[in-house]
Amino acid sequence: MRIAPASEHLGYDLIGDIHGCAQTLERLLGELGYAHVDGVWQHPARRAIFLGDLLDRGPRIREVVALVRTMVEAGFALCIMGNHEYNALGWHTRALPGSGRQHVREHNARHERIIRETLAQYRDAPEQWQSDLDWFQQLPLVLDGGNFRVVHACWDAALIEPLYQLYPDGRIDEHFLQASCERDSFARQVLDRLLRGTDMALPHGMTLTGSDGFTRAFFRTKFWEEDPQTLGDVVFQPDGLPDEIAEMPLSAEQRADLLVYPASEPPLFVGHYWQTGKPAPIRPNLACLDYSAVKYGQLVSYRFDGERHLSRDKFVAVNVRRPEAP
Repeated sequence: MRIAPASEHLGYDLIGDIHGCAQTLERLLGELGYAHVDGVWQHPARRAIFLGDLLDRGPRIREVVALVRTMVEAGFALCIMGNHEYNALGWHTRALPGSGRQHVREHNARHERIIRETLAQYRDAPEQWQSDLDWFQQLPLVLDGGNFRVVHACWDAALIEPLYQLYPDGRIDEHFLQASCERDSFARQVLDRLLRGTDMALPHGMTLTGSDGFTRAFFRTKFWEEDPQTLGDVVFQPDGLPDEIAEMPLSAEQRADLLVYPASEPPLFVGHYWQTGKPAPIRPNLACLDYSAVKYGQLVSYRFDGERHLSRDKFVAVNVRRPEAP
């Protein structure tokens, strides 16, 4: 979706993954100068942009969705789809006949574990859950303000431009969602890349079990390194890689498969990646705003006013207080 650029007359406050931490979100909005007026959090001169992943894991999922949805519908915020909104839609959407599965998001133990807390918190409100699912379906995958861009995990122009040909506002429909069941489909490529980012297979068929308890054969990769030499140069995930793997040189084929968001492009804001430490730009035109809020980390915002180079001073963060976490 194309939106008005940031300027001295219209600033945007970009907010990272919330995952059900409603009390922390209210504290952050207060820090940013928003006020709760007539049932809606609002600011007289700024708009919030939420980077997706409102649900799952946290203790107040319904409250977060209600707060953000109310802001969006009142015109005080925008919100994009994260992989957890996509997962929720896929969990409830029937797969196409012949796909070999019943739902877009298979109902296996791994997927159930991720969405369990959301389903539990909506158990007594099925009509609200269906209404919120319908709203998730309306969320755009990307926002483009001309002088800045927003996507949940990774900006890939080679996929976004043809996506706009099909969906000029960046909002996909149920058919596109169902098409993502097919491994080699355009829909699958778009949703994997934009909502989950880039990855690379571990060498020699290896697997690693992360701190979240999931075992994976792939690791998340950076999409901005201009001249990486080793696997360690491109890894971008909380657990990192064992030294003996990180030191392995990248092959020519691996290097060719890497995506690079050029330093000459407009500032890009993403969530998704469970950062830690003091919030700062990854580089002058790239910032990740997911700082592990639901793991007792920080809920992070960036106050963007159209600057070409992102500044450490424009991050606003609040720590998540116990017991607001799973």
